[in-house]
Amino acid sequence: MFVDLDGNGPWREEPATPRLTPAAQKALVWVIAANALLLLIAPIGGATVVEAVIALFF
Repeated sequence: MFVDLDGNGPWREEPATPRLTPAAQKALVWVIAANALLLLIAPIGGATVVEAVIALFF
């Protein structure tokens, strides 16, 4: 038998969202900092490699 309750079933608490531990927060900060640093350094290194390859052929 089907009973339509219009979504008025038994009330349940929302499950708690997991929080980051202090160690995980520290690791996340280090990963973001490394990515930000590489964002600035990688284009310079990439340009140097491209210039070196061009210099090999000309």
